[in-house]
Amino acid sequence: MCGIFAYLNYLTPKSRQEVLDLLVTGLKRLEYRGYDSTGVAIDSPDNKNIVMVKRTGKVKVLEEAIQEHFSGGEYSEPVLTHIGIAHTRWATHGVPCERNSHPHRSDEGNGFVVVHNGIITNYNDVKTFLSKRGYEFESDTDTEVFAKLVHHLWKTHPTYSFRELVEQAILQVEGAFAIAVKSKHFPGECVASRRSSPLLVGIKTKTRLATDHIPILYGKDDKKLNPDQDADSGKQQVLPRSESTSEFMPLEEKEVEYFFASDASAVIEHTNRVIYLEDDDVAAVRDGTLSIHRLKKSLDDPHAREITTLKMEIQQIMKGNYDYFMQKEIFEQPDSVVNTMRGRVRFDGNAIVLGGIKDYIPEIKRCRRLMLIGCGTSYHSAVATRQLLEELTELPVMVELASDFLDRNTPIFRDDVCFFISQSGETADTLMALRYCKQRGALIVGITNTVGSSICRESHCGVHINAGPEIGVASTKAYTSQFISLVMFALVMSEDRLSLQQRRLEILQALSKLADQIRAVLKLDSKVQELAKDLYQHKSLLIMGRGYNFATCLEGALKVKELTYMHSEGIMAGELKHGPLALVDDSMPVLMIVLRDPVYVKCMNALQQVTSRKGCPIIICEEGDEETQAFSSRHLEIPRTVDCLQGILTVIPMQLLSYHIAVLRGCDVDCPRNLAKSVTVE
Repeated sequence: MCGIFAYLNYLTPKSRQEVLDLLVTGLKRLEYRGYDSTGVAIDSPDNKNIVMVKRTGKVKVLEEAIQEHFSGGEYSEPVLTHIGIAHTRWATHGVPCERNSHPHRSDEGNGFVVVHNGIITNYNDVKTFLSKRGYEFESDTDTEVFAKLVHHLWKTHPTYSFRELVEQAILQVEGAFAIAVKSKHFPGECVASRRSSPLLVGIKTKTRLATDHIPILYGKDDKKLNPDQDADSGKQQVLPRSESTSEFMPLEEKEVEYFFASDASAVIEHTNRVIYLEDDDVAAVRDGTLSIHRLKKSLDDPHAREITTLKMEIQQIMKGNYDYFMQKEIFEQPDSVVNTMRGRVRFDGNAIVLGGIKDYIPEIKRCRRLMLIGCGTSYHSAVATRQLLEELTELPVMVELASDFLDRNTPIFRDDVCFFISQSGETADTLMALRYCKQRGALIVGITNTVGSSICRESHCGVHINAGPEIGVASTKAYTSQFISLVMFALVMSEDRLSLQQRRLEILQALSKLADQIRAVLKLDSKVQELAKDLYQHKSLLIMGRGYNFATCLEGALKVKELTYMHSEGIMAGELKHGPLALVDDSMPVLMIVLRDPVYVKCMNALQQVTSRKGCPIIICEEGDEETQAFSSRHLEIPRTVDCLQGILTVIPMQLLSYHIAVLRGCDVDCPRNLAKSVTVE
């Protein structure tokens, strides 16, 4: 939810002003993760203290404060080694204000400062423990207890290294977190760790690394100490520092820069070499040396963390000529759907190859049922493709909201196959549902847009949707790419069924035309903008459809709610007479999706019921369908395609409509209030 960015330069001269510029730029790349308050911490010019600047609001407000606060020649002088940390917040504990903004400090002397993404669930217990020992708290956050706990351990165990102090603090806290910590008592050092929240380390050197792996180090004893235990009465045994640096350190050069970030988008302009940390990894940098330690050793742990080369380009995370990231991402969909299919759909041979799940297809075909699990937009992509999956696999298909799935303790069996759909791959409820199913022996398939994410790593197999970076909080191109990924899976599952070959061929031919048809739909932008001018002052919008287009109703209503703060409801047209029809009158805006598919007659019945109650619906219909258009003077025509792909074409006008209404209402399109892109807490 929150964004963490830290930068450390070792023997690479940088002025404090340059460090601040790097930190602010990193926060701008992460602002989609939270934007109610921000802050930075760097060393003072005399290197004896830590200076923090925190502000309520967006990164721009912090940037202005930094320009005001750090003017002067002393901040422009280069230093060989420095560590700065920064944070952009999405509030979970405490209202947005400067005292609740990160970084949080351990004491008035700023001995230890920490930035944190996630929730410490036992913070009240830790806070009580520390309060009894004289600590006074300045904020309402859960994060502050961590900084003060590290400080308490430092006083109790003065011989401990910085990494050991942070490790012991981590052992005392529960919940989900990613943290980065700096200290004036350990200058030039940074310690970072994660548990159920994303964190990566970017590495930049002048020459190529000697190896592409960083070995994992373990303590000789995983003992958890009592925080008040005397340093001499049972200090945790760990590998001596000489053993953990000189022997295992893969960096042969001295000049190096490290970037700690919640997302690769914050580091791609500096380096494309990153390490994705796993849960309970502790990454520590000392004297320019990076070491990765594990709090506890398990049998399936690898011996090293691989350095990954990112394929992302900086242009992908820039707005270009568009006013908003969301607008850019809507118009990228002709390309993003092609990228999702590239190398997988072979139109000349009418074949599909999904390399990430290829070896597991025989096992999936023998399963008892398919379960599609996700939240929000990802859940809607499952709803959109459920009918096709049932048709082509001839298996029972369950679609579940991850949070509800966990609340019910849903029965899971060893012959179930569970799909976990998440744009970020870090969605907390989805990730916990994954672990729940994995413990019960189900086969886990991940559908994500983020290589190296938790869901990606913890799945047995999966499909990377390859939609490209999505910065706008409201998901657009990720939805259509998730949709296509699940369609491709359905086609793979039915490739050996003779009775379904004609249906498969029909879908494959439609997929080959999809990019051009999306471009045609995007040409409706000006018409959608005119509709938005009629709707933006209303308080509600009803969106109705059924069959393959019901998911579009749900997703369209969600987009309107997210971006415009209007009430909007996606309604199954078949349920119209069971309550929703009472809402229809001559002043209630209604949008209906009526296409020439197997449920066309039923949708027309619903349309007539609305018009007979003085409703004047806006209709999304197929090109040239004059019979349907006769029921309203306002309509949007989309190209004809196979029924199971209609949802991709019908959702784009809804994305455009929500975008234009939000602009007209003066809403922040890319950063809707109270929301963040990656929901990494429950």
